[in-house]
Amino acid sequence: MTPFTRTKYIFAAVRRQWRRFWRIVSRYMPKRLYARSLIIVIAPMLLLQSVIAFVFMERHWQTVTQRLSQAVTRDIAAIIDMIETFPDSDGYAQVIRIAQERLALKIDLLPPDPLPAPGPKPFFSILDQTLGEEITRQINRPFWLDTVGNSNIVEIRIQLENKVLRVFARRSQAYASNTHIFLLWMVGTSLVLIAISVAFLRNQIRPILQLAEAADSFGKGRPTPSDFHPRGAEEVRRAGSAFMLMRERIERQIEQRTAMLTGVSHDLRTILTRFKLQLALAHSKEDIEALDQDIEDMRSMLEGYLAFARGEAAEDPGEFDLTAFFHRAAEEAALRENILSTRISGPSVLHVRPNAFGRLLSNVIGNAFRYATHVEVNARNAGGTLTVTVDDDGPGIPEDKREDVFKPFVRLDEARNQDESGTGLGLSIARDIARSHGGDVMLEESPLGGLRAIIRVPS
Repeated sequence: MTPFTRTKYIFAAVRRQWRRFWRIVSRYMPKRLYARSLIIVIAPMLLLQSVIAFVFMERHWQTVTQRLSQAVTRDIAAIIDMIETFPDSDGYAQVIRIAQERLALKIDLLPPDPLPAPGPKPFFSILDQTLGEEITRQINRPFWLDTVGNSNIVEIRIQLENKVLRVFARRSQAYASNTHIFLLWMVGTSLVLIAISVAFLRNQIRPILQLAEAADSFGKGRPTPSDFHPRGAEEVRRAGSAFMLMRERIERQIEQRTAMLTGVSHDLRTILTRFKLQLALAHSKEDIEALDQDIEDMRSMLEGYLAFARGEAAEDPGEFDLTAFFHRAAEEAALRENILSTRISGPSVLHVRPNAFGRLLSNVIGNAFRYATHVEVNARNAGGTLTVTVDDDGPGIPEDKREDVFKPFVRLDEARNQDESGTGLGLSIARDIARSHGGDVMLEESPLGGLRAIIRVPS
């Protein structure tokens, strides 16, 4: 293996490990934009302050504490020299006075008893460690140190030749005690910055959430919130403006389609009216019945075309009761001499466009009535989604042609009875209504041997 190939293999292995690491991290990362934005703001701040705090603790705090401990130890060493230089009682009194007035140290000379046993060390013992090292280095005599008893006083005992020197010093003389001010300032400013960041991010993300809500409402066929307008950063404003333009184009296209087919329907209805007048003047009963049936078929087709063009887009959302609808469907099944069984799981009242949703269910269930004898309808409303399953024991539809029946004006005569009337728009209208509510209609094979229609819409 050449060095270049070995290097290439190593880089590929590193890339794979890096991707695996990020997959694991992304699995536990928050999924919402607001939480991720907060992490982007807070994580560098915490990292920076952690590094600053470590450097400060390691360098500044420890260095200052070491210098103060050196000065206190130096004063104690000078006191020991004076005691050993002037070993009379008058000299001791002068040394005690000088230590208290000039060095701010309170000293006592105790009998030469053994030093106390070492006490427990505090968890964070930078003063014990630094002061002990300085006493060992400068004085080099047996000593006992207590920094735990009184939080503001440090007690030091040093074994001399025939006595014990006890020294009381203020903790601030040997320890950098103002470090907490730095930490408080650092934590305080961090909290202020985080509060500002949270408020700023909330204002920036709110327009995105409003845009998502407006798009979701439009996709479900509901009116756009009245207080929605493009706001926020320039990119968010552009996205909001693009959404509003798209919505206007779609609504204008629907209006144009509806107006066009409404005009066609009106013109054809005029011709049908003339046909009826002419039939009223005709004398042959057979001809009248045949022409009258043709006119009725044309009227039914026109109503289907108009319903497909209109799509109930202008209807306002309201409440729809599945229980009442299934009761009416049972009555229709009895008239058609069909067997219908229904079941509802979850709330039966939905917030949809009532007339459009009723047409959706009527088209699907009516299609099952037309081609089957036994029909089962199961509705499950849970998790914000309504799922309606319609099973029948009819001839069914081949799998490769199940999408074709959703195209306008398509009828599968080889699978259905050719004598049945229809425009081929029932399932097209049903899927159009379902998608206008943010859902869909799908076809599968039914356990009853016929066709299964699955309707899913947000509830």
